[in-house]
Amino acid sequence: MENAGSLPRFFILMAEQKFLALYRKYRPQTFEDVRGRDAIVRTLKNQIINGRVSHSYLFAGTRGTGKTTIAKIFAKAVNCEHPHDGNPCGECEMCRAIAEDRSFNVVEMDAASNNSVEDIRKVIDEVSYSPSEGKKRVYIIDEVHMLSGAAFNALLKTLEEPPEYAVFILCTTEPNRLPVTILSRCQRFDFGRLTTETIAGRLREVADAEHLEAEDRALHYIAGAADGSMRDGLSLLDQCNAFNYGAGELTYERTLEILGAVDPSVFSTLFRLVHDGKAAEAVHKLDELLMQGRELVRLITDFIWYLRNLMLLKASEDTAKDLDVSGENLTRMIEDERKAEMPEIQRDIRMLSELTEQIRFSSNRRILAETGLIRLCRPQMDTDTDALRVRVQQVERLMAERDRYIAQIQQTLQNPALMAALSGAGQQGSMPGQVAGSGAAGAAGTAGTGAGMPDGTGMSAGMASADSRVSGSSGSGVMAGSAAAVTSAGPLLPKAIPEEVREIARNWPKILASMPDNYIRVFLGLAKLSCDEQGNLVFVFDNPVTADTFTNKEHEKTRETVLNHIRAQTGKDVSVVYKCLDNQEKFTDNYVDLSDVVKMEIEPDDSL
Repeated sequence: MENAGSLPRFFILMAEQKFLALYRKYRPQTFEDVRGRDAIVRTLKNQIINGRVSHSYLFAGTRGTGKTTIAKIFAKAVNCEHPHDGNPCGECEMCRAIAEDRSFNVVEMDAASNNSVEDIRKVIDEVSYSPSEGKKRVYIIDEVHMLSGAAFNALLKTLEEPPEYAVFILCTTEPNRLPVTILSRCQRFDFGRLTTETIAGRLREVADAEHLEAEDRALHYIAGAADGSMRDGLSLLDQCNAFNYGAGELTYERTLEILGAVDPSVFSTLFRLVHDGKAAEAVHKLDELLMQGRELVRLITDFIWYLRNLMLLKASEDTAKDLDVSGENLTRMIEDERKAEMPEIQRDIRMLSELTEQIRFSSNRRILAETGLIRLCRPQMDTDTDALRVRVQQVERLMAERDRYIAQIQQTLQNPALMAALSGAGQQGSMPGQVAGSGAAGAAGTAGTGAGMPDGTGMSAGMASADSRVSGSSGSGVMAGSAAAVTSAGPLLPKAIPEEVREIARNWPKILASMPDNYIRVFLGLAKLSCDEQGNLVFVFDNPVTADTFTNKEHEKTRETVLNHIRAQTGKDVSVVYKCLDNQEKFTDNYVDLSDVVKMEIEPDDSL
């Protein structure tokens, strides 16, 4: 090197050092270095040891699974001067010449760019000459499915009866495109996808050889992202190493950042938002992920893979042992699949798969992704069979909830102790400071007062399930008329419930029964009545699908129907608000049940 003496030795070495990608630097040179191909390796080694090498082979499989690598090892092994147990020695002249791509005995041809009849004729002409050194002349034709029909026909005769020193190895990722006449002349070896454990083990070997510190979890994720391809796994490791160079250990979180991927728990959150129909929150989550630099196509592809795992678990939870996921993620997946039905999961997979194809060549990727996500949350927007199945299942769930609601009402009416408690509460009236108490049986009601309290207010629990809370100053209190009664902290009652709201609550069963729209009547029957601090009548739903019937901006007509019907039945003008309980939220946490409040004010019905 010119002026090398004036440069530090470190820079001289760096300039002379040739960089190779990891998948090239650590390409196996013997059969013993190959991972995950034990059956194929054993077959080929036995043929070499016993002198039963065939004249044509077909290596079929996806990218990066070892087809060309094993073909080159096989070419060295059949020409090696000192083979050992079917493996090339790697030291003789033939092994070194083949490894350095300077041997005329091994011809590697790319059929993707040399696919004409003329190219095959050149091969046929070369085959007629025996090798000047070595034992075999090996032709490795990569991507052989790209040959034209005429080229295949030209190759047929030579492939069927080649000279004894010629060996053809055809490599392809699409064996279905090869003529049957070609397939029948070859010994076929299928190279399936490598397991995640196999790739992760090889990545650990390479990382240790490169003195690269990396978490096992990070390498395992890279192996999973490789999708069965060893070459893809080594390329991803090379990418992560370049980004993380000099930054210490390669962590799982840094790997996700480099690859633009997300943790599987994010897909669980996104699936639950889609399942609950929370379109706005789902779009916000997508926006959050994109702002973090996540790649959109990869994000959707990984989400499809997550849904695929849910589909397998839904079909049978015994498939859990076959899923390559951690214990924590598996627990979340099982929870998710139990919430959904198979048609819903399959519909999500189909729509996202279609979306992936649409956004690959679109300039409006984000808009298409947001549109697709909203469609997932709104099955009513589609009329296909899968969407109709999902909508039917939603209606079935709502009908089941309605049946439970009706059963609870019937159980209440058939409970003598509870009716006696309500009757006692109604007879006591609602005088300030006076309360009605009931024993465990609810029959022996006793009166109590709020003695000793500055504001003179008090309340005893008439029954365990009724709200027994009062609002007042710091001196307010609760007095229980029975040890069986239960009191609990909760939302404060409005200072004064408007009379029109009270009247609606008293007559709600009749108002609901006279609702002309059956659909609205069923859905409103699943709501509980409450009142907010502004004096509005509040319908509270515990199911987001039910609530969406009234809260959705597109359902303004439904809200008007409910409001007009209430006005027509009561002659009162009242404001109506619709609310839905959040996950894990209980109705009594933030709302007052008007039915309990009204029950304490009215006289018992003699017909009961």
